[in-house]
Amino acid sequence: MLKLALDHTRPTGSPYQIDQVDSSRTTQSRLMAMMQAGALDVMALPPNPEREANMRPIRVDILRGMLGYRVLLIRKSDAAWFQRLQPVDLKGKIKLGFNSQWADLAILQANGFQVVASPGYEGLFAMLDARRFDAFPRGLNEFSKELTQYGSRYPELAVDKTYAFFTPYPVYFWVRRGNEALARQIENGLNLALRDGSFKKLFIQYHQQEIGLLKRENRRVLFLNNPMLPRQGADQDYSWWLPKSVKIERLP
Repeated sequence: MLKLALDHTRPTGSPYQIDQVDSSRTTQSRLMAMMQAGALDVMALPPNPEREANMRPIRVDILRGMLGYRVLLIRKSDAAWFQRLQPVDLKGKIKLGFNSQWADLAILQANGFQVVASPGYEGLFAMLDARRFDAFPRGLNEFSKELTQYGSRYPELAVDKTYAFFTPYPVYFWVRRGNEALARQIENGLNLALRDGSFKKLFIQYHQQEIGLLKRENRRVLFLNNPMLPRQGADQDYSWWLPKSVKIERLP
């Protein structure tokens, strides 16, 4: 998506290079520090007050709200138990595992869930397998790759087919404060790609598996409030990926 934006705005024939940093082994706080030091130019993250205060967001939601749709990774042996749970039980009878560095931890806590927080990422799959908690909320665009990557190591890993959560949760590109030239270039490029349809084409192409999954499955989708969403929220049009047949309920 970043390449698409830059291709729409760079002068003809002007070269550029995107070097991607593997963020899976680095905390988000460390990545922010790297940006402040000039070691990174662009990050893709959801908003929270700290990021709003220290970085410059480009307020075009590059995931169109999809990251706000969360399924639950669970243990296979607990699948029948989750089927018996009522929505009101999800706050009192289960514990969620989550990364202590991720901004959406505050969303789960604000909505009254019991959360076991850990600073690692890969370790959370081991903790779920070891019964340290009962479910690990993952984005619709994340869980399938994770089942493939970690399923052989943790064969009890499964996805719950009963519940999903949904919260307004945009993902923006961010640059350093003061780097207005790059921010405007990316923003203009994204808006041009929206207008000519190439943004939507890339999105649909990349997320066709997740879009097809939603059309086939029938989870109860529970709405979570997002207290961190800035007043200048993202476009709330989820029609590219969320079927009209999906009904979103308020969490009791």
